[in-house]
Amino acid sequence: MSKKFSGVCLLLFFGIHISINQQLAKAQTQTPTPQTICPAQLKTTIDAVTNRPLFNRVRWGILIQNLGSNQTLYSQDAEKYFTPASNAKLLTTAAALRQLGENYRFRTSIYRGSNNFLYVVGRGDPSLTDTQLTILAKQLKQKGINQIQQLVADDRYIRGDLVPSSWQWEDLYSDYGAPVGSFILNQNTFNFNLLPQTLGKAALISWTDANEARQWRVINQSVTTAQNQQTSVNVTRELSGNVLRIQGQLAANSQPYLVTLPVVDPNYYFLRRFRSALAAEKITLGKTSVGINASTQQEIAAVESPPLSQLLIETNQNSNNLYAEALLRALASKKPVLPNQTTADAALEVLQTTLTQMGVKSTGYALVDGSGLSRKDLISPEALVQILQAMGKSPQASVFRASLPVAGVSGTLKNRFQNTPAAGIVQAKTGTLTGVISLSGYINPPKYGPLVFSMIVNQTEQPASIVRQAMDEIVVSLAQLQRCQ
Repeated sequence: MSKKFSGVCLLLFFGIHISINQQLAKAQTQTPTPQTICPAQLKTTIDAVTNRPLFNRVRWGILIQNLGSNQTLYSQDAEKYFTPASNAKLLTTAAALRQLGENYRFRTSIYRGSNNFLYVVGRGDPSLTDTQLTILAKQLKQKGINQIQQLVADDRYIRGDLVPSSWQWEDLYSDYGAPVGSFILNQNTFNFNLLPQTLGKAALISWTDANEARQWRVINQSVTTAQNQQTSVNVTRELSGNVLRIQGQLAANSQPYLVTLPVVDPNYYFLRRFRSALAAEKITLGKTSVGINASTQQEIAAVESPPLSQLLIETNQNSNNLYAEALLRALASKKPVLPNQTTADAALEVLQTTLTQMGVKSTGYALVDGSGLSRKDLISPEALVQILQAMGKSPQASVFRASLPVAGVSGTLKNRFQNTPAAGIVQAKTGTLTGVISLSGYINPPKYGPLVFSMIVNQTEQPASIVRQAMDEIVVSLAQLQRCQ
């Protein structure tokens, strides 16, 4: 992904480069001449792709096996470590499904304390939105509550940093790097639109949340340019603090330009939004704070997330980092969290124990987060195939596979493999970081048995679209595999 850095005076700013012309490169494999490939031809076919001169400096890791039998059809550096990008989500979601079960739900509760304060307890539900806040407010209204003296956000369920320390700093100011804690609302992001004005004037800021607008001091240095000119906007934010700087240009005839940024403090963002939901139900709210209540509590309102089976779909099909991190932390409920331990670290221990029980060698991976956004994550293609094999043979196989993008149909594979033999018969997880492309999953060739595969490319200077196209060629070849005499 493209990332930009900007520095302003003595303040450190990290930029989110936003361009109306910027789009993710999508590899479209051309429709090949119908053909079939025998297993004996597979090595020659794949080597012809990976050995192209433009990949001379690239590290390829590939493992292809028959599903169930574990028979290896092709292997290249499969046991070596690679930066996996979002393929790490395969380990996280598999462990979550095995440990928590497909019907697991996150629960957000409101309790009445002995001091008559109300305490809202967040448990890291990544799917919570303003809609659920409205439901909670209505439940309180039905209990006859018209006034709340003090509302306390109890955030002790998830301990530790809101974002992994190994994430790159610019990731922290992008919507894909939103903070994860006990309270997650609207995926812990806020947004506003930039609208063009008359020529030479600054773009107009249109906030979707007036309360959020009051949290920021905006320095608007943008300008409206002539019609049909290129639009290029750069929004930067202080490393800490409340300053937003908007620079760049917006064409006079351009559409409203949506900017999405992560919230700074999830607890108080939740409380601000909940105050609005309560006001809509004519419930008066006095003070708000963050704290805990050790006294006996009575639950008076609660909402639950969709079942885990649905949360996995958002995690894997749309490669949602925040969902993956929330699912990882949910694993910590399976063991006591030590006093000096973060919830994420405790969860990683549960993840490793779970994967070992499933037959994944502990020497095949080293994870520091649940999403794969950290460049300290290391996984071998062998470990990814091991988890795919284990899940493919498990009672939860259908739920796990349903969470994966389908070639040419859904998620991050919707625009890949269209009009090829692979369309509709490949379920696989994508992954992308600068210099990293990965793809791992299942294939059901119509003239051969089901396959599992993992492909990771590291240290590439080639555009992501070029690497994806090469991977897609290999997958299309696998889709045409047939048994030969």
